[in-house]
Amino acid sequence: MFKSIIRIILTITSFVGGFELFKTAVPSLMVATGLALPQGIWVQVAGGTVFGLIIYFITPSLIDYIARFATWTDSKMRNIPTQDIILGVVGLLFALLIGVLLNFPLSRIPWVGPYLSLAVTLVMAYLGVTFILNRKDEFAFITQLIKRPSAVEKKASPPVKVLDTSVIIDGRIMDICKAGFIEGQIIVPGFILEELRHIADSSDLLKRNRGRRGLDILNKMQKEMDIDVKIINKDYEDIAEVDSKLVKIAQELRGLIVTNDYNLNKVCELQGVVVLNINELANAVKPVVLPGEEMSAHIIKDGKEAGQGVAYLDDGTMIVVEGGKRYIGETIEVLVTSVLQTAAGRMVFAKPKASFSEKVTMK
Repeated sequence: MFKSIIRIILTITSFVGGFELFKTAVPSLMVATGLALPQGIWVQVAGGTVFGLIIYFITPSLIDYIARFATWTDSKMRNIPTQDIILGVVGLLFALLIGVLLNFPLSRIPWVGPYLSLAVTLVMAYLGVTFILNRKDEFAFITQLIKRPSAVEKKASPPVKVLDTSVIIDGRIMDICKAGFIEGQIIVPGFILEELRHIADSSDLLKRNRGRRGLDILNKMQKEMDIDVKIINKDYEDIAEVDSKLVKIAQELRGLIVTNDYNLNKVCELQGVVVLNINELANAVKPVVLPGEEMSAHIIKDGKEAGQGVAYLDDGTMIVVEGGKRYIGETIEVLVTSVLQTAAGRMVFAKPKASFSEKVTMK
């Protein structure tokens, strides 16, 4: 329906344009050439009809071409942040203003004045846009003045969370989101998804399984959970390091990076980007064990020192039991003697409760 209306309007407009063109062009051509050309209303109507028919038949193709061009332009413009567009327009306006002021003296130069004015205006426009975009971080206050806060922003919505490859492969992110400890939109950059696909296609079996598990986790988070997971197909060709790309996109989105990578954690701290480290979260929620407490421990192997036995809590905390080697394969009651916090995690030292009770009895 819309195409038909546009087609009729353009046809009528073309007919009127052709009619007026023949009305003024034929007499002028006769005067210029001295030829006796046919005149009259029927010539003007014929000219208008020809123009109208031409536009009538090419309008569908023209509309389709314009629609494809608009779609292509929109797809390209989506990759450009709105802040960059606003700053580019501001820089262009200031540059054109300066170009107009310079045009007054330049236009008075004989012969080359008009061409020189045009060239200076184009150069100023390019320099203005380039200058302000290269310093967009310094002109962020302009976008803040122009940008009107939305209703969601007024409610202080939580910042977006940008996922790293390590935390996707780890798998615990899905359980953490399911428990409601992470809120807000979750962002997965396109280069992270590409890295996951590359790992999933690895010749190494372990890497391939980890990559496929990461892709499965993302798929479940998108389809089976009430979580806003968004894939952003944005890359930085001038940046080679994936970690640097993550920091860059987190800075642009003013978001947080969720990772397990210790090195990325340090890079983010240097760049002023907030990090949510899943390993730190896991250590923080481990139960606190104090000396003197009693617990059950299943001894599974011997320790480094003679006579020691090793057990593990459900959260992975290692329990070193003095004299526990003889209880390997058994579940015994132990008494905590000390707790050691290391960079690798928390270690608990204990003694079998039975042997401790025997010593007390002997005394």
